[in-house]
Amino acid sequence: MTFSRVSRRRFITAALLAAPGALIADARLIEPTWLKVRKLRIGNNLPTHRLVHFTDLHHKGDLVYLKSVVGKINSLAPDFVCFTGDIIEEEKYLGEALEILSGIKSPMFGVPGNHDYWSKVAFKPIHKCFNASGGAWLLDEQRTIADGKINLTGITCSHDNQAQIPLDSAATNILLMHYPAWVKKLGNQKFDLMLAGHSHGGQVRVPFYGSLMVPFGVDEYDLGLFQTRAGPLYVNSGIGYIYGYDFRFNCRPEITVIEI
Repeated sequence: MTFSRVSRRRFITAALLAAPGALIADARLIEPTWLKVRKLRIGNNLPTHRLVHFTDLHHKGDLVYLKSVVGKINSLAPDFVCFTGDIIEEEKYLGEALEILSGIKSPMFGVPGNHDYWSKVAFKPIHKCFNASGGAWLLDEQRTIADGKINLTGITCSHDNQAQIPLDSAATNILLMHYPAWVKKLGNQKFDLMLAGHSHGGQVRVPFYGSLMVPFGVDEYDLGLFQTRAGPLYVNSGIGYIYGYDFRFNCRPEITVIEI
């Protein structure tokens, strides 16, 4: 058997021609459900609490994928779970999304995102699901958890006077919100940690450049940990995607484990 010798130029040409197809396949078929677990530690002291942050499910009926997300969260055994908005885009998917989310074995606290409002779903079943876990669906509300050691606040990002949030100086203060850019509306408030979603990390990120495009309510806070005037802000890349943008590149869906 004989082999023809491929010149370096022909090899490079073939590789360049194949690269766009490989990138498209990755963005459409691999990365959208290639779940990543990111680990983060907040503060310089020995951490006393461990939480999981996830966001932006945009559930559209992919039961296998959502069950894998819940299974991964349970395998991490957090003290509590934080969700920062956008369970669904269409009301018809809410029931099955909540049924699967009810399998989370840790107290689950969450806030709504814009698509939860735009879908016009009733929040009563969402309240029921989150409350049954030992957590809460927070609509401009607070909960003191962990024997009073954590003061957890969830805001709806619906009115500007949310800057006036009573905090507990003796506790670790954590804020949940959907829009990262709302960190600029918190006035002189100081939090030990703020969690947000909405950006999806841009879904497409160019190496050495970053996200090509982000939605409103994000500004410069597109993905990762930011040090802000109000404290550390973590923006999660989310689990799903919105209709018409069913791709990810260099921006895998994520679950974040945070020790604080």
